[in-house]
Amino acid sequence: MQRQIKRVGIGLVAAFLAIFFQLNYLQIFAAESIASNSANVRRLLAEYSIKRGDILTEDGVVIARSEDTGGRLRYRRTYPEGELYGHITGYYSFLYGTDRIEAAYNDALLGDSGVLSMQDIEDRLFDSGEQGDDVQLTINSELQRLAQQQLAGQSGSVVALDPTTGEIKAMWSTPSYDPSPLASHKSGPAKAYYESLDPKTVDTPLLSKVTSRSYPPGSTFKVVTAAAALESGRYQRDSTFPDPDSIDLPKTDLDLTNFTKTSCTGQSEIDLFTAMRVSCDTTFALIGLELHDEIIEMSEAMGFNEQIPLDVGTQPSDFPRVGDDAEPFRAYAGIGQGDVAATPLQMALVASSVANRGTLMRPHLMKRITDPSGDVVREYEPETMSTPMSPTTAATLKEMMVAVVQEGTGTSAQIPGIEVAGKTGTAQSVEGANPHAWFIAFAPASNPKIAIAVLVENGGSFGSEATGGAVAAPIARAIIEADRRISGW
Repeated sequence: MQRQIKRVGIGLVAAFLAIFFQLNYLQIFAAESIASNSANVRRLLAEYSIKRGDILTEDGVVIARSEDTGGRLRYRRTYPEGELYGHITGYYSFLYGTDRIEAAYNDALLGDSGVLSMQDIEDRLFDSGEQGDDVQLTINSELQRLAQQQLAGQSGSVVALDPTTGEIKAMWSTPSYDPSPLASHKSGPAKAYYESLDPKTVDTPLLSKVTSRSYPPGSTFKVVTAAAALESGRYQRDSTFPDPDSIDLPKTDLDLTNFTKTSCTGQSEIDLFTAMRVSCDTTFALIGLELHDEIIEMSEAMGFNEQIPLDVGTQPSDFPRVGDDAEPFRAYAGIGQGDVAATPLQMALVASSVANRGTLMRPHLMKRITDPSGDVVREYEPETMSTPMSPTTAATLKEMMVAVVQEGTGTSAQIPGIEVAGKTGTAQSVEGANPHAWFIAFAPASNPKIAIAVLVENGGSFGSEATGGAVAAPIARAIIEADRRISGW
């Protein structure tokens, strides 16, 4: 009998210990993971009971807000401007989670920024309901709308930023999407809209081509190549090169030919300054063969080969290391072709680094975060990303890019009374497709307020006749003119 009682006692102690350890595990170690599980209905209801903060532009236009539904999921997210800001705000969806700014600042938008404000204390004392903080962006609504209008009917991207602070003023790519249907509390319509966007394809409207799609940059990359040449100390603006209509690529029977199929000047020699002004392929191909390692170093200092540190996700741009056994491809890399691939954001940063006297500022979208009472919780402080070149090199490149617009391939970007610095690009893509039209620029050249990159895929309405100067440069000019009017510079 005593043996049986002893066994029962041991069993009860073991059971109590098991319960004790399980309760402690759930409360201490597993509590956070359980609470954050998307299947946890209590967490979902609690989150949707908070009036999520607004997302608004630099000039005060609300582009994401929460509306009271009176239902079990109390607040529903809406996006009053539709597709215009889809690639910036992202979405807040109980089916698909969060994306872009909604994801990057999710805690702040839910009022959990880590700073206890007077508004938080008031809400808790008077039970006035939880409210999230507002996130104000650097985007200007007028510039964003203009970028959309300028690309109407064409696939492509526009991104503009302040080169001295990194503040992004406009960021548009087409096609885009409206986040509101994804925020629906009815799973059927939300799922149907999501599937209509072909989310698994490379051309899905869900993807921002500014930050998450890369293209051959073509001749806009010659700014990087020229920067590497000048920084190497082996070349100056008046350094001369042979000026043939094509060059014989080493270790092959192939030739690299100029865009015009002729020599760039009709003379036996061409200097570096002129080569940039007229966008001479053979000159920059020769530099590509000679300074491959230096161009790698310069491109990486400007952000290639790693993710750009932006509030929202970015795809790395690529400048590959070409081995000795593939030496001819170094020539193509020098002119932004071959396996070189860049996002429009990356090429805007190339222009920005020249504009800001050789210092590249980290790009960003968040300007400030404020609580419901209007007090500033957090404000972005400009941050240096890198210093790719000396002020002397930047000044020389600026003069070259000004010449491109004044009398070279970028004359369509000219603005009376304003000195614009720019570089055109007409980039070959897949065989049989029309070329992409590029333009990067900054203005005013003497005291830059805006840097910009424009990409029109496959030449847009110009098709096979497209060039960066004819198609992309006028779009950049329109954005620069509007920024001048808005900012008063």
